[in-house]
Amino acid sequence: MTLRVRVPASSANLGPGFDVLACALGLHVELEVEETGRFAVVSDLPIARDARNLAVRGFAALHPVDGVEFRIGSNVPLSGGLGTSAAAIVAGLVAAASMHGSEADLLAEATRLEGHPDNVAAAQRGGFVLCADGRAERFEAAPGLAAVLAVPRAPVRTAAARAALPAEVPMADAVFNVAHASLLVLGLVRGDWDLVARGLRDRLHQPHRAHLYPRSLALAQRAAELGALGATISGAGPTVVLWCLEGETGPVRARLEPECAGWADVLAVDFEPHGAAVLER
Repeated sequence: MTLRVRVPASSANLGPGFDVLACALGLHVELEVEETGRFAVVSDLPIARDARNLAVRGFAALHPVDGVEFRIGSNVPLSGGLGTSAAAIVAGLVAAASMHGSEADLLAEATRLEGHPDNVAAAQRGGFVLCADGRAERFEAAPGLAAVLAVPRAPVRTAAARAALPAEVPMADAVFNVAHASLLVLGLVRGDWDLVARGLRDRLHQPHRAHLYPRSLALAQRAAELGALGATISGAGPTVVLWCLEGETGPVRARLEPECAGWADVLAVDFEPHGAAVLER
């Protein structure tokens, strides 16, 4: 039996929604799984070829991997905070559940393997998700938005990004983020792009990590000047997500490319409404 699974990339935090909000993006990891009688991982990507591989770990959470060949492709940048690990884990879980049948809670299994639910929820379900109390709620955003990504070539280690965060924050900053996360969600649901632009601001994580990605944060702060509604740092960074109106990604990309020359790659992507999908079996 051969089966192919496609899973989107994702961006977490979305500005004020630290460890709460995430969305799927129109870049994808593809996993093809075949029962060949021998275990193997085949890929052109610089990834683990053994049991450490995250797609293999996802599959193994539900079914033994002995005798299974995993073929992995992706157009998602491997470092930059775009949810590649979440996509790989979800791909393995979906493949195992589809091939062998399972009533397991795939989101719970993916969260256990990833360590947090935001990216895996967006990868599994697509669209926008809000995570709280160990659960994830998906919501539909109004049509009309797209994104331009600035993906730096120098990565930021997630452990360093976590270590940069303070154990406590001022009450005023916590209130600021609650308010702006609320504005962002309301704007997305209503299609009110002025609310979205207001809602993308953050005081809880991006300022504390500025020393890890100074160019990225400086670029994000100039988003309106570049023609975008605003910008956020994707996950632990350093990728910048510039939030744009549909039809404006071309001009924004054209303005962004000279700014990123020599240190970051620029991609125009859609916000992806669809989550993990089985393409063939």
